[in-house]
Amino acid sequence: MTLDLSNVVLSRIDSSMVELLVKYRIDYLKELQGEQEVSLLEKTKEQLEIFFREALEQERVVAYIASINGEPISFGAMIIKKIPGDFCKPVYLEGDILNMYTVPAARKQGVSAMVLQKLLEYASGSGISKVSLHTTKAGERLYRKFGFGEPIYPVLEFLSL
Repeated sequence: MTLDLSNVVLSRIDSSMVELLVKYRIDYLKELQGEQEVSLLEKTKEQLEIFFREALEQERVVAYIASINGEPISFGAMIIKKIPGDFCKPVYLEGDILNMYTVPAARKQGVSAMVLQKLLEYASGSGISKVSLHTTKAGERLYRKFGFGEPIYPVLEFLSL
């Protein structure tokens, strides 16, 4: 599918579109982790629906959808966190980009860049001080084009299994 980007419509996702957001999150997870048992898929879907509905209603997440002729082709979301700061700025907002997903037929044509741009514009206009994300190797090039780089502070993680 070759896209005419002038026909792409970007819209903010609200709680009425949670099922669509969850469907494509599941598609993304299947690409990363492979097919899963039906019971695990249903449990994940149920928990994601609760998470996204609450987060959208409480404005802890902002999400956008790109469509052509009413057909969804790309998504992106940003979790917004209020965290303690320092003496210069005691409290500030951070954004974590996630749920970036483009349907396979529409990839590598600039649609994800449009969604990412919209998320970064939102961050800029909302007083968000820092935006971060995790990426696959396939997505890294896009994010670097937008100025994402290595973290300033070393990142250590503890994963409890």
